[in-house]
Amino acid sequence: MKSIKITNTGGPEVLNLEEITLEKPGEGEIQIEHVSIGLNYIDTYHRSGLYPLKLPTGIGMEAAGVIKELGPNVSDFSVGDKVAYAAAPLGAYSTHRNYIAKNCVKVPEDIDLTLISSAMTKGMTTFYLLHKTYIPKKGETVLFHAAAGGVGQFFCQWAKSLGLTVIGTVGSDEKIPLAKKYGCDEVINYSKDDFAKKVMDITNGEGVSVVYDGVGKSTYDKSIECLKLRGTMVSFGNASGPLDPIIVSKSLQPKGIYFVRPAMNQYFTTSEEIREAADMLFEKISSGKIKIEIYKKYKLDESVQAHKDLETRKIIGPAVIIP
Repeated sequence: MKSIKITNTGGPEVLNLEEITLEKPGEGEIQIEHVSIGLNYIDTYHRSGLYPLKLPTGIGMEAAGVIKELGPNVSDFSVGDKVAYAAAPLGAYSTHRNYIAKNCVKVPEDIDLTLISSAMTKGMTTFYLLHKTYIPKKGETVLFHAAAGGVGQFFCQWAKSLGLTVIGTVGSDEKIPLAKKYGCDEVINYSKDDFAKKVMDITNGEGVSVVYDGVGKSTYDKSIECLKLRGTMVSFGNASGPLDPIIVSKSLQPKGIYFVRPAMNQYFTTSEEIREAADMLFEKISSGKIKIEIYKKYKLDESVQAHKDLETRKIIGPAVIIP
């Protein structure tokens, strides 16, 4: 059995592959043999220290596999069940692990474990953005940054299944066809165009009612410009760096903007909430409303390279680690 551990934060080189020995699963735990591990940009935040962790620690919050053993008082699962998860505690970068049963969901037989391991975090993030944080109505126009990225590909497809008009931004011309492929009605290259001006042109000067922004520092000010009166700014990531301190009187007060900083752990606090999101994700995949194409597969001992590729934007779709 092997696992990636970090003893100090820093660059990709702090990821260490270690041999491990697992005890029997404890109260309310299951032991999982991982088939596939999801690779997510948030993993780099944990590794770098942007999101502080108690060290030493494992890393990775998303995986899918098969139950090998049950701990005491686990009644909702059986040995051999296909399961997936996307929640703390960290430690998904491993061949095997003991994990909290109530944070897992059973995976339907018609859904491949490698596909779902790449989809849990991105899909459940999309679920809470569209069904909990700000719930747009059919026909509404929304703006989503990094539309060709991992979450973006899920968001755009899901949004289109709800009847929304999606304006997406991307960081290069090469990513424009990809964003359109996954459902964007309009795509703007924010690295060379003034996306606020473009959005206002597209919406005939009205602006959008909501901006979903996982980019952060480099897109915040222009995103505020894109919003309608009393619009909603949903800031859910920091890919370009954390936001500078917000001056309410300057950026929010003039248009009465609602600012929200959501995260998965705020929306999935019970097994019922987790299952609600997972069931809707499974339905979207099974019905073909969301299509998943694995962009790249890494081995567990290639985790350092995987993080380098994440941070240099070389990964342009769902990627996984095969233990």
